[in-house]
Amino acid sequence: MPEDVQMSEPQPAAPPTAVAAAPPPSTLHHLKEIASVIEAGSLSKEVRRISRAVRLTVALRRRLAAGDVSAFLAFALPASGEAYARLTFLLPKEDETEMDVDATAPATQISIKQGLPEIEIYCCLLVLIFLIDQKKYDEAKSCATATIARLKTLNRRTVDVLASRLYFYYSYVHEITNSLAEIRGNLLGLHRMATLHHDELGQETLLNLLLRNYLHYNLFDQAEKLRSKAPRFEAHSNQQFCRYLFYLGKIRTIQLEYTDAKESLLQAARKAPMAARGFRIQCNKWAIIVRLLLGEIPERTVFMQKGMKEALIPYFELTNAVRIGDLELFRAVADKFASTFSADRTHNLIVRLRHNVIRTGLRNISLSYSRISLADIAKKLRLVSADPVADAESIISKAIRDGAIDATIDHSNGWMVSKETGDVYSTNEPQAAFNSRIAFCLNMHNEAVKAMRFPPNSHKEKESAEKRRERLQQEEELAKHMAEEDDDDF
Repeated sequence: MPEDVQMSEPQPAAPPTAVAAAPPPSTLHHLKEIASVIEAGSLSKEVRRISRAVRLTVALRRRLAAGDVSAFLAFALPASGEAYARLTFLLPKEDETEMDVDATAPATQISIKQGLPEIEIYCCLLVLIFLIDQKKYDEAKSCATATIARLKTLNRRTVDVLASRLYFYYSYVHEITNSLAEIRGNLLGLHRMATLHHDELGQETLLNLLLRNYLHYNLFDQAEKLRSKAPRFEAHSNQQFCRYLFYLGKIRTIQLEYTDAKESLLQAARKAPMAARGFRIQCNKWAIIVRLLLGEIPERTVFMQKGMKEALIPYFELTNAVRIGDLELFRAVADKFASTFSADRTHNLIVRLRHNVIRTGLRNISLSYSRISLADIAKKLRLVSADPVADAESIISKAIRDGAIDATIDHSNGWMVSKETGDVYSTNEPQAAFNSRIAFCLNMHNEAVKAMRFPPNSHKEKESAEKRRERLQQEEELAKHMAEEDDDDF
């Protein structure tokens, strides 16, 4: 019986190579485009173009190779210049073969004007970022030091954006190598120079770097003196403003100004971008401690935020111990997570919480008993001392004076007599609570109004189609790179 023969379908002809999809632009081509943006911003003195170039660089950061950076330096800097020789000497030579091939068509070749200070500073910034990513910290320190010396000779507003990023990495690489104290005097000199040059973005960045420098060595008094005397102005960078609020909250906490500290820390956590998870975790840790020191119990939702649950477990257990008022449980939690609290630098604050735990337990006792002996109170609070009854009496007296409990002490019989709890709505507490909430909402509304920005003369001039396309393109690029930029900044 003859077998059936399966006929195959004719294969379509392969598409001609002439219409094949063009290869994606290489990293080197992107760097050349960024250089052309910086050149346009330098010649037209438009700072927004320089800011756009920095955002575009963040997107390329993970793709950089030594060959790309070397080829870009040869493209952007004069070969006979001192900057070219210095930067190429710092770059590693072994992985030049990893460079992306610039396969763009000759019609898209880019040329720039060499010798511009903005291009030179950008090259220094690019090399510094690359060296930090490659963990070559000694070379990065040399690059940062030489670039800072070069910046001191420039006074151009178009360099300010690049300079602020260089200040950040200059401090960052010294922090990684545990040498922050060496650059404190230099940072103070740079801050003074930025003030004289009216470089407000540089002042913001350098003030935060100095505050971080002081707080790193627990120099809280010096940090507060600098903060109080430094000139203040409208914030130009949301990231720098968040950092400033966080450092201010830490200073206020150490100075026992818990109400102001709570406001600053919560505002920093609220303003921080979602991508800055580590920064938001630190803000929440300090805010939880401050709220406990104020006698407040944070809501459970604070500990259940997305991406923060595991990091906040020690503080959740600590909050639970304070809420119950169990001094023994509080000691156990403090010992269990001692290493975590030391790493977060909140151990000294947790020592302050002991009195709050005792006060919370005392409040629970006063609500449960109309009359109870001082010896029983010392036993329930688990006070360990030579004379626990005397300690309990002094603690109760202070709580009564501060208004934490409504009771009296019968010294002759050794009792604490609690007064009957009245109707809270007959007091001013509800009014104070509503007033604080209304003030919070009004403050948020005012900040939102201040943060709104409009192009100059937008109500007079009609936007052309070309300008509208350019604006939409910039907005799309900003939205695309914002998450990566925020993550990098924090």
